[in-house]
Amino acid sequence: MGILNVTPDSFSDGGKFLDPERAVQQGMRLASDGADFIDVGGESTRPGSEPVDEEEEIRRVVPVIAQLTKSLRIPISIDTYKARVAGAALAAGAVIVNDISAMTFDPAMASVISRHRAAVVLMHMQGAPKTMQDNPVYQDVVTEIREYLLARAEAAARAGIAGIIVDPGIGFGKKLEHNIRLLRELRTIASAGYPLLIGPSRKSFIGAILDLPAGERVEGTAAAVTAAIFRGANIVRVHDVKEMKRVAAVSDALKPRLPVRTEI
Repeated sequence: MGILNVTPDSFSDGGKFLDPERAVQQGMRLASDGADFIDVGGESTRPGSEPVDEEEEIRRVVPVIAQLTKSLRIPISIDTYKARVAGAALAAGAVIVNDISAMTFDPAMASVISRHRAAVVLMHMQGAPKTMQDNPVYQDVVTEIREYLLARAEAAARAGIAGIIVDPGIGFGKKLEHNIRLLRELRTIASAGYPLLIGPSRKSFIGAILDLPAGERVEGTAAAVTAAIFRGANIVRVHDVKEMKRVAAVSDALKPRLPVRTEI
């Protein structure tokens, strides 16, 4: 899944694609680099970020989504937790809603997704973007997140949503040790039985390990992508599509296979 931030303040590429024409060009580039999905977002959800009003978010994303859906055959996702924004994006041609709140911030979100027969990505986040990194605390981060995602997936199914993807939310209300443990024990999350999305791209936990800024975390992202694929991730959400597509292809070829039990 290729990341397309139509924002002035995203942590890694804020401002680069705020202009709709440049955003569409970048979306086309992501597709040509091998993206299977493109995730379009009009509000930064980096730690400490300020919310954007619905009208501004719609103004940023809808023209880009409308043009991309006319030009491309791959699915377009809208990265939002607001039902009105999701509805406008789905009407413009998006088919997936990537909701960092797992449909908890806006009570109308589930009905909008169901009405449009769209898929949903349900992500775990402790708190809200502005304050989520102040002091996140867990008793057992893996168990708590698995249980939360299962509960939200059940809620989505009850709302009539058929396409459900789960995301443990790397970097969203998690300390370094939480992110590392989640990636080490990702099979526990994958065992929930839903398609699993992981978004490690250029994240601060990689910067903390390597002591590097966001623009120099490609190799660290590649290592995290490989680990995630080996442990059950089905989709990786990344900025550097061409490079990570190659990493994913080799990781898929080399990942351990569970032993096949045969009866004699």
